[in-house]
This record gives sequence, structure tokens and C-alpha cells, in this order.
Amino acid sequence: MRYGILSDTHANIEALEAVLRAFESESIDRFICLGDTVGYGASPNEACNLVRATVAHTVIGNHDAAVAGRMDYSYYYHAARHVLDKHAQILDAPNMAWLRSLPYEHRENDVLFCHGSPISVEDFDYIFARDQAAQCLGIWDRLPQLTLIGHSHLCKAFAINPKYEGSQEVVTLKFQLRDGWKYIISVGSVGQPRDFDPRASYTVFDTESKTFEFKRVDYDIKTAASKILASDLEPNFGTRLFLGI
Repeated sequence: MRYGILSDTHANIEALEAVLRAFESESIDRFICLGDTVGYGASPNEACNLVRATVAHTVIGNHDAAVAGRMDYSYYYHAARHVLDKHAQILDAPNMAWLRSLPYEHRENDVLFCHGSPISVEDFDYIFARDQAAQCLGIWDRLPQLTLIGHSHLCKAFAINPKYEGSQEVVTLKFQLRDGWKYIISVGSVGQPRDFDPRASYTVFDTESKTFEFKRVDYDIKTAASKILASDLEPNFGTRLFLGI
């Protein structure tokens, strides 16, 4: 089985379309989305429609949960609250019903798919550093060999093993899972990268070879940003796309 995994599209239809075109050369058997299809961007309905039409399983992200009325986001800063309110107003009924139905996690083929930390999937905690990944040693028996998450918008991979203290960061774009180790991998963001690389992120995992790979693709940032700048959304949500921050 070859999985195509994507996350954090954030209503950026231009980035999502580019990622799905790039996947065409990857012989993907099943697509999985790790959440946050909405938020920040100017094309929430278009992004939801395309994910719903393409992806086999989608888990809910914090922005999805906020728009769907499944979490309190009153503590978010004003610009983020505004776009979530806006998306809740403009999402059509089928897309809103879809967001309201999404699960917090999905498991198959010894892989856990969720948006944030697997320690408590409903809390949407971040894992982007070694100490955060090491906390997953506390739930070692609950974890499959591979856990794939989004949320941080960063491409990060960590390996944990109860025989060793802490966690190890895997610093390579492509690697094979090793027996005896479990992996927590943050797959980056399709529509709002924050690692100073503005290209859209997507990933591939092959269950037969146990090989994982990070990938990037260019997309029409100018059009995506222009839509935001032409709206009443926070302009920085558009300008930051050019820098990948």
C-alpha cells in the first residue's frame, strides 16, 4: 500500500491542486488528509470539495473543529477568529456536515493518522521538537510503529525507543522505518508552510518497504495570496505565503 498523506491545506486551493498533480506520478493507492482543510485562506469550499472527492480518510484538525462548532476558539487571536467565523458563514451545507462528521483519528496498517499529538488527539497539542516527541514514550504500548500528524506546519520526523532516553530526530527527506523503533512524523503543510520553504508539502509512505518520504512542489502563490489580499481577511495570511512563514 502506498499512502499519499497531506495536511493543513488551509483553504489554499492552488496549493492543493498542485499537490494532487504531483501525486499523479507516485502510484498512490490511498490518500489520507490529516486535517485543517479550512482556516487562513480564501477558498474553503473549493478545498473541502477537492479533499472530499479525492481522499479516502480525513481526520479533523483544530481549524476544522472550530469552524464546525466542535471546539471553543475564543482564545485565538482576532485575525484567526475572524477567518474561522467567515469560513463558518460561507461553507455550504455538505461541507459543514462533512467537517462535523470527521473523526479525531484513523488507524490502519500499523499507522495512526491524527492532527496533533497522539497522547490526546482531541487536545491538538504540537509535536515539533525532540522533547515533545519523547513524551510519547509514555504511551508506547498504545502507539503503532508509525504515527503521522500535521498541525505544526513543519516537516519533522522523530524516532523513539523505550531503551533510550528522549527521542532522536530523523534528518533526511527519505528513510526506512527500523524495527524496534516507533516514529512520530509531522508531514508539513500544503497551504501554509512555516519552515521558510514556500513550496507546498506532501508525503508518501510505502507499507511494503516501510519507506517514508517528504516532498515539495511549487504552486501559484501569487494567485492564492491575491485572493486573500482582495478579501477582508488578515493580509499577512497572504503575504506570508511568499516566504513560507
